Amino acid sequence: MNWRVIIRPNAEADLREAQAWYESRRVGLGEQFLEEIRNAVRLLESDPERRPLYYRDFRRLLTRRFPYKLFYRVEGDRVIVFRILHVKRKHQWQLKN
Repeated sequence: MNWRVIIRPNAEADLREAQAWYESRRVGLGEQFLEEIRNAVRLLESDPERRPLYYRDFRRLLTRRFPYKLFYRVEGDRVIVFRILHVKRKHQWQLKN
C-alpha cells in the first residue's frame, strides 16, 4: 500500500528555511538536503507505521545524512507531516499547526 503524504504549511516553511541555510553554506548543499527529505517522504509513503508513537498520536522520522526530524501523524490512508525540525535546536511550536 502506498500512503499519501501531505506536507503542512509549517513543515513547508521549515523545509524552505533549512534548504536556504544549507545552500548559503555551499552551493548545491540545499538541493542535497531536499533530496534527503524526499527520501524520508518515500519511506513514509511505503511504511509510515514502522516508527513508534513519539508523542500522543505523532510519530517521528529521523533523516540519515542531515540532522532533521519529521513529525507526522497517520490518518486513514494519509500521512500528514506537521514539522521538519533540526534535532539540536530548541523549538517553540505546536504540532497542531
